[in-house]
Amino acid sequence: MATSVGRSPGRVNLIGEHTDYNDGLCLPLTIPYATTVTATTRADDCVSVTSRQQGEPWTGTLATTGPGDVTGWATYAVGVLWALQQAGWDVPGVDLVVDSTVPIGAGLSSSAAIECAVAVAVTGLVGRTLTSELRRELVAVCRRAETEVAGAPTGGLDQSAVLLSSPGAALLIDFETGATRDVDLPFGDAGLTLVVVDTQVSHALTDGGYGARRDDCERAAKALGLPSLRRATLPDLERLEPRLRARARHVVTENARVEAAVTAIGARDWSSLGDLLTASHDSLRDDYEVSCPELDLVVTTALESGALGARMTGGGFGGTAIALVPTERVDAVRRAVDVAFAAAGFAAPRHLDAGPSGPADLG
Repeated sequence: MATSVGRSPGRVNLIGEHTDYNDGLCLPLTIPYATTVTATTRADDCVSVTSRQQGEPWTGTLATTGPGDVTGWATYAVGVLWALQQAGWDVPGVDLVVDSTVPIGAGLSSSAAIECAVAVAVTGLVGRTLTSELRRELVAVCRRAETEVAGAPTGGLDQSAVLLSSPGAALLIDFETGATRDVDLPFGDAGLTLVVVDTQVSHALTDGGYGARRDDCERAAKALGLPSLRRATLPDLERLEPRLRARARHVVTENARVEAAVTAIGARDWSSLGDLLTASHDSLRDDYEVSCPELDLVVTTALESGALGARMTGGGFGGTAIALVPTERVDAVRRAVDVAFAAAGFAAPRHLDAGPSGPADLG
């Protein structure tokens, strides 16, 4: 028997939401919460998956790891085994033990963290080296596991962030060309902290709302005669009916905000970056309609308490918000959010630390 450990972080998306599946631009960063998967080979073709956080384990064979064979949380783990086999890998029978500190349902990519930790662990088992080329191959493998086995129509942002990021930097991703580059984030040097607030309103990318937004974008692009909304302009959108126009307007303006955010970071113009974060939230709330009262309350309260900018992050319908806050104001912002949630009758939020912490790797 051989054993290998894969470790994969969660992520927040600084800006660039719901743009990945529209061939757009995103700027995610990894966070210091991670999933580890300990993989041990077997002498047969059986597979078992257990988790220290979840209830029922899953057992099956390599032949029963594909679409329709698995339900529940285990789809994210065993689906990777299926996708690796589909990519031509000689995958052994394996026992997988999952342990995670990435909050589930918070929009911090807990599913991609499982997928990428499994992929990295299997890479170690079969003796392959995690080159940059192999990491990109694993992005495609893990995305296929999530879309085809778990049934979540995601665009690849999470897997790319988790596998391709560097310590100390966000990852600028162009989903039209596949190009990526690091964007250094010297928040600490600037006396700033990226505050992360988990509303503890659980969201799921498989519950229909996410897929409906994606369908709207595909319909809008088709109506405009474009392969995706990446090439749409604001004047183009006047030809769309109101709902599709709103969805497309978010995508077009969000891509522009990502470009402007990268420029602001390079110029160390933190005030402008904050304004862009807040504008992104407004667009997600009003045009894309994926916010919720708890997320809106975090953003409003953080801004009133001294944040330079704030926005929801992740797929929406719950989950997490981020705020760019002068470090000396962090405690005040967190206290204000707690008080606001209590006054509104919401369950207490959870305050988390932000990265950037580096990519998935052998542990």
